[in-house]
Formats: sequence, C-alpha cells, structure tokens
Amino acid sequence: MIDYRRDVALRTEDIVRVFQASGIRRPIDDAERIGRMFAQSSLVLSAWDGERLVGVCRALTDFSYCCYLSDLAVDRACQHQGIGRELVERTRALLGDEVSIILLSAPEAMDFYPRLDFAPVDNGFIIRRAR
Repeated sequence: MIDYRRDVALRTEDIVRVFQASGIRRPIDDAERIGRMFAQSSLVLSAWDGERLVGVCRALTDFSYCCYLSDLAVDRACQHQGIGRELVERTRALLGDEVSIILLSAPEAMDFYPRLDFAPVDNGFIIRRAR
C-alpha cells in the first residue's frame, strides 16, 4: 500500500536515492543543491512504501494560473504501479481547473506524459542552465 503525503520535510539523501533509482537526470552529486530545489518549491508530493520514499513530485506554482511540474521520479522497483500517475493526479486535484501544468520531459519519458492527458506544445522557449 502506497501512502501519499503533501509538503512533508524530505531528507535530501532519500530524494537523491529516489532520483538515482528512478533514472531521472538531476545533480545528485550536489546534495546541497537538491536540498535547495525542494526547500524552495511551492508544492511537493511524495509516495511512501512504509517508511521508504519511493516517489516524488515537485512543482513551482502560484495556485491560480500556472504550475511548472519540475520533477516527477519513481524508484524503478516501484514503476508501472501507477505511482507517477497518482502523484500527477493529486497535483492536478490540488491545483484545480484554473491552473495549467507545464513540464519539460526527459527524452525517455516522452511517451509517458500523453497518457496523463498532457499535450505537446510548440510555442515554448528555454534558456538552458549553464550547469
């Protein structure tokens, strides 16, 4: 049974472990940066198998108009159980129908998001981070 929690303090080492186990590319060698990423987020949902963190969803939002879903990661050992889908659905429920959700997908996840009702966009721009 997976337990979902909102805005609970997560240990940086647990987040790094989930990122490593999920295959998502993040700066896992910089624990301080990972900690800042989560500390400054406006919405964090987590998935737990007992006391083991198995999934995270991190977003930046104004809760009124737009939301950038910046991280969605599930431990590979727990993938294909609907955990990622549930984290996104819970995010959508918290945001309501006035808020657009935007994300940048890793190439290997491009086929996942359309199954969650995300539509591709062609009117976006990006300034990439230097590191």
